Amino acid sequence: MLVGSLLVYEIYVLIKYLDKTNQELAGFLNSIKYDDFTHTYTTKKTGTSMDDLYIQFNNVIKKFREIRAEKEAQHNYLRTIVQHVGIGIITFDKSGEIQIINSTAKSLLGVELLKNVKQLKSVSEELVNSLLELKTGGRDLLKIEKKGEEVQLAIYAIELMRRDEEFKLISIQNIKSELEEKEMDAWQNLIRVLTHEIMNSVTPISSLAATVESELESQIFAEDFKVENISKEDLSDFHMALQTIHKRSEGLIKFVSDFRNLTRIPIPQLEDILICDLIKPILNLLRFDIEQNNIKIDLSVEPEQLMVRVDKEQVEQVLINLIKNAIQAMGENEEFDKANEISIRAAVESDDRITVKIKDNGTGIDEEALKKVFIPFFTTKKSGSGIGLSLSKQIMRKHNGNISVQSVVNEGTEFTLSFPR
Repeated sequence: MLVGSLLVYEIYVLIKYLDKTNQELAGFLNSIKYDDFTHTYTTKKTGTSMDDLYIQFNNVIKKFREIRAEKEAQHNYLRTIVQHVGIGIITFDKSGEIQIINSTAKSLLGVELLKNVKQLKSVSEELVNSLLELKTGGRDLLKIEKKGEEVQLAIYAIELMRRDEEFKLISIQNIKSELEEKEMDAWQNLIRVLTHEIMNSVTPISSLAATVESELESQIFAEDFKVENISKEDLSDFHMALQTIHKRSEGLIKFVSDFRNLTRIPIPQLEDILICDLIKPILNLLRFDIEQNNIKIDLSVEPEQLMVRVDKEQVEQVLINLIKNAIQAMGENEEFDKANEISIRAAVESDDRITVKIKDNGTGIDEEALKKVFIPFFTTKKSGSGIGLSLSKQIMRKHNGNISVQSVVNEGTEFTLSFPR
């Protein structure tokens, strides 16, 4: 009977011990689950395995405390950087609820407290639509009014995932000052070119008109003036002077007309067209010049049925200008004993844009001139008007595309047209 009672008691103590151990384990795991590392376990130095278990519990909890402290320090460090960086930063979830907005973004947008991006409708509805609709890699330029002053914002977007939750990171910059500086540089360059071209025409016109006026004045106001006394040689000089004035005036009128055309490019009438159907007719059109200059044409379109959505007539104008420029660049190749080659390659790039690259192995363009090739009326050719490349730039902008150039003197030049797909 006594033995049975002792056995029952021992089983009870064992069960209670195991239950307590299980409770301790459950409490420890809950601490980890809920990030609660305030609890510590007291070792009673009983010499049992429970002491070792409590020591290990305390070590794990201590380690978690250190990790959390490190995370908090890192979070505060990054938060401080975000708050003090000179670019506006906003992050928000799919519903527009804002997670982070730094002081620069608040200042740019003229807001103090913002919980949802939709609250920015009071600043600009267009801004809200842009923030919500922009995808990864997307950018937008917007004008907003802040305290009666116009602000030009550049907005960039990245879509991210965090713990299966989608959110968007937006960076905002005020580029008004940069735009004004670029605009001023552009105006200065344009005024410099305009002044040069106009003075080149007006100076000889003024000089010749003054000469003719002086000569006629001496003839007309002479005491013995008679029309029949004017010699044929004098009349010939007058005629030549007037002819020169006429030609110079026509050149000036053409110059002004070309300048006006730069501001009158119509809205592109877009259609899907095979790139081959754009390029091959132009090569056929320029076949005589190509053969006269013994130029080898290397045309590659990958894939062969690659299509682009453009205004056919406008882009043909760009391609004709670039290919003619490439042909003219071959003029001095004989000095370097080089075979004349033009390569035209069309393909889809990794950023899903369609590019057409036109490369020649001509004399190239020096670095200083390369910076100015798209400025209206700037030209490196004796007979050029300086309109072609600036017009091409305008056309590509109308197509939401781009034109760029690379060149190495005595090696050649490559122009790249980039179109959205």
